[in-house]
Amino acid sequence: MFDAHLHIFDPRFPLAENEGHLPDVFTIADYRKRMSRFEVGGGAVVSGSFQGTDQSYLAAALAELGEGWVGVTRLDLDASDDEIIELDRIGVRALRFNLKRAAADITDMTLQALRAYELVGWHVEVYIDGQMLASLQPVISKLPALSIDHLGMSDEGLPYLLDLVDRGARVKATGFGRVSMNVATTLRRIHAVNPEALMFGTDLPGTRAGRMFKDSDVELIGDVVGTDIFKVLEDNARAFYRLPARIREVPADPNPTMPLARTEYPTAPPSHDAIPKPEATDTIPFPIIE
Repeated sequence: MFDAHLHIFDPRFPLAENEGHLPDVFTIADYRKRMSRFEVGGGAVVSGSFQGTDQSYLAAALAELGEGWVGVTRLDLDASDDEIIELDRIGVRALRFNLKRAAADITDMTLQALRAYELVGWHVEVYIDGQMLASLQPVISKLPALSIDHLGMSDEGLPYLLDLVDRGARVKATGFGRVSMNVATTLRRIHAVNPEALMFGTDLPGTRAGRMFKDSDVELIGDVVGTDIFKVLEDNARAFYRLPARIREVPADPNPTMPLARTEYPTAPPSHDAIPKPEATDTIPFPIIE
């Protein structure tokens, strides 16, 4: 499993209130304990609105998590090329546009995203309510690589979301407790447009969500996408974050077909000299048909 969307709130690093709210502590140890029943082989640590453009917590988290983990961050608009290159070196792979809870100039953010893409190949992850997709689609559709958080949040934006998916955008299958839509129907429609689009994430710890991640969310995804479950749970995200594909062992057949046992040695073919040669008189010519 690759968790394409989680947050870490480490008390060692600064947090700022957003809309009067401050999140509870949620460390890497807390995350590992919550996900202990799953085989999590990597994921994306996403900077939340409470963390502003601070990079210290993200650098520490990626160093502790190690191989297979990447970061998604917010940057000051005047961040230099050298800063972007250094963040890429430590494992950051995307910019986040929080258009739901953090006001910003979308034009300047888009210019920054294009610069980051040219420098290090970063894509953009957009947290946005579907109702805003229609008005912002002309801008965000110009981004060279894009994903949308939490299924686009609402049914109102689904037609615009599906249009973006058809153009190559990815969608986080996350935050089922945040959305106002039929999750199974939305998953099914996105998957029908592009089986490479959906990327699973827990959205832990689920701050301000109606409910946090449940283990049954994974079962719901499996019911919708069927045999593409490994794509949604891991492969699509690994490809999008430019990580090596995971090689899975093919499970051994518990009841393999066994060869028939030989009771005797097979009959050896006769030698050429042992084959009897027909007498000349044995050959009877065909009658002439007139």
